Amino acid sequence: MPLDAARVLDFANAIGNNALTFFAGALVLLLTLVACLWHFVHRVNRSSSALVAAAARSQFRASAFAFATVVVAVLVFSLVPAWFVPNGTLTQADQAMTDAMQRSVSASTVHVFATVTLLANTPVLWAIAIAGALVLLSRRDYALAVVWIASIAGNGILTRVLKVAFERARPVYDQDLLTLHGYSFPSGHSSGAVATYGALAYVLVRSTPQNWHLPIVLSATATAFVIGSSRFFLRAHYASDVFAGFASGLAWLCLCVMCAELIRSAARQTNARVPAKR
Repeated sequence: MPLDAARVLDFANAIGNNALTFFAGALVLLLTLVACLWHFVHRVNRSSSALVAAAARSQFRASAFAFATVVVAVLVFSLVPAWFVPNGTLTQADQAMTDAMQRSVSASTVHVFATVTLLANTPVLWAIAIAGALVLLSRRDYALAVVWIASIAGNGILTRVLKVAFERARPVYDQDLLTLHGYSFPSGHSSGAVATYGALAYVLVRSTPQNWHLPIVLSATATAFVIGSSRFFLRAHYASDVFAGFASGLAWLCLCVMCAELIRSAARQTNARVPAKR
């Protein structure tokens, strides 16, 4: 069904004119959805623990990650052609939202987001990646180290490939808070924040008591969302660039975690079949 261009542009202007309100509402909604999904998955696991074997429960988790990966990737990148049609409705909406946001958000707020965005600058992500890898290797936790490195490094490669594939120009900006290079789609800060802080959450969940798990996941979610959103408020990216960055980073993170869970399940089954030494 064709989009009503006038309504889409009106909606985009409304979001831009109330950017901080929409940002806060989206953050609260996202954290609520993540918490509900977390409790749902754990309830299913607990209710099925007496009926199915450990291998089946692991397969359920892996299937859930795989499903999330496919759904996110298809929903986002099926819309990509519409984003890049010259003078297309969504392209105009992107620009209208950016222009309206520029008029409605104060300079002091922009400076706050300029500080937040540093958390996903390339040197910072590299420092986190190297520090995490050294810690995991020193603990001889090679499986988590592989997931950690694959999540962060693999996402960086994927993002660069997508940028070159789509070659979308960045929004026009007139500030000296940051220096921009390269193409706009998808947002590297958004995908990098999801992959890096998501991988950090996965490693911590595998290494900490259960009571800490949900706060860790919610903290990583909030951090990644705020960092990605900062790119829109700084006019370093269009809103669709940020959304696509979230999607590609989440898809890659889910794929890495899914593989890690399958490997852990296979290792447990192998160990269970090995007879104990007398």
